[in-house]
Amino acid sequence: MSLFGRVKWQSGEPADVSDVRRAVAFAAVGALSLVAPGVSGQPDARTAAIAAAAPFLLVAGYALFAADSDGSVFETFARPGDYEEGRLFGLGGFALACAGLAALTAGSSLPPAAFAVSVFALTGGAVGAAVVRGRRRNEFLATTAFTAAALAWGAVGGYAALAIEAGDTAFPPTGLSAAVLVFLAATAALTAALLRVMLFERDDPLVLVSVALLLWLFVALEVAVTPGRLAVGLAVTVLLGYVAYALGTASVAGMLTGVLLALLAIVLGGYGWFALLVTFFGLGGLASKYRYDEKTERGIAEANEGARGSGNVLANSAAALAAVLGFVASQGVVPGYAPLFRFAFAGAVAAALADTFSSEFGGLYDGPRLITTFERVEPGTDGAVTWQGEIFGVVGAALIAGIAAVFFALGPLAAGLIVAGGFIGMTVDSLLGATVEGGRIGNQAVNFLATCSGAVACGALALLL
Repeated sequence: MSLFGRVKWQSGEPADVSDVRRAVAFAAVGALSLVAPGVSGQPDARTAAIAAAAPFLLVAGYALFAADSDGSVFETFARPGDYEEGRLFGLGGFALACAGLAALTAGSSLPPAAFAVSVFALTGGAVGAAVVRGRRRNEFLATTAFTAAALAWGAVGGYAALAIEAGDTAFPPTGLSAAVLVFLAATAALTAALLRVMLFERDDPLVLVSVALLLWLFVALEVAVTPGRLAVGLAVTVLLGYVAYALGTASVAGMLTGVLLALLAIVLGGYGWFALLVTFFGLGGLASKYRYDEKTERGIAEANEGARGSGNVLANSAAALAAVLGFVASQGVVPGYAPLFRFAFAGAVAAALADTFSSEFGGLYDGPRLITTFERVEPGTDGAVTWQGEIFGVVGAALIAGIAAVFFALGPLAAGLIVAGGFIGMTVDSLLGATVEGGRIGNQAVNFLATCSGAVACGALALLL
């Protein structure tokens, strides 16, 4: 539960009514973020920052020190913990986070659109989720409603901020294209939804700050977003998320992580980048489901009936995401090195699929050996490999290399570099599993380091050859 989470009114009013009312009230407070664009860019940055933050500071002061615990305002904003303490800590934390971001915006650091989209997306999404939860207690539907409402309301907030800053209401808004604005809103919606699923109660101020910083990065990079690619990206990634959840290959958090990464890949990279990522998500998820009962008996099955969580998805995709961002950033600074990030991306995904195939298929065979000593060990032992698993791993890397060759117009040698990167990443995963996993680091950290190894190896080989 979050600061907009479910609370049953002490008066006995149905929980769904109080949830919606609370979410709408927070959205009204969030609308104060539109003060910042109006005062940003003023000659005296300090005065502008104070003016932008002042409304939120007043709200925070009232929530933390002046709110009457028996009053209607307290009833509207209160969470369970607030009743115990007699203070509106949820509202106070939210307002303080907004005040800090507003000061950055008015001080000409944080773009007004990024700030407004972040606040509007979080509060608007909470309204959508509250409405759905009042009708059906289904977390997937509530998360979907949050994301859709956050995207729509975030776009409205971003447009309003741009219009106020520019002093006109032209469309597309001055300062950002409509496609970029919608992309920022979609990114904010998915990121906020994901973080709210992963984090704990009272963490929405952290969600807000995280989303704002991410959007700030994209605005600073001056990402080029075409309407056609954005439309395809939104449609395809929504379909991908639904199929992944319906087939049970990902949890709600895992689904959100995959959808966010896929959207960034297709919009910032291109269709080829998306094809590689969706191949890993699809085949990797199905591989986890393959002969699941037998894997359970051997002690090698993924938890949650093979449904990948956000940590698993992110650990296997973070290096690829970094390569996408590196590709975008390098185009405006060192465009000659941009293709290297394409190889790094392919190498990371190849390593992820190679490792998945190696463990999910190779673990079904008897006689595994520890990669460091070649001693026979029990199935499921960290760092254990089979020769069948190694072959399956190379096949997984080759699949990624083949798709990359088609979309990126690569020759046999370049495709071979991707296979090599995948094999290196898979081998690093096994070596780390045999030496440090379970003691110093966990499985997700091992997966992350393995994909990083695949990305670095493939990019370095491409640079050398």
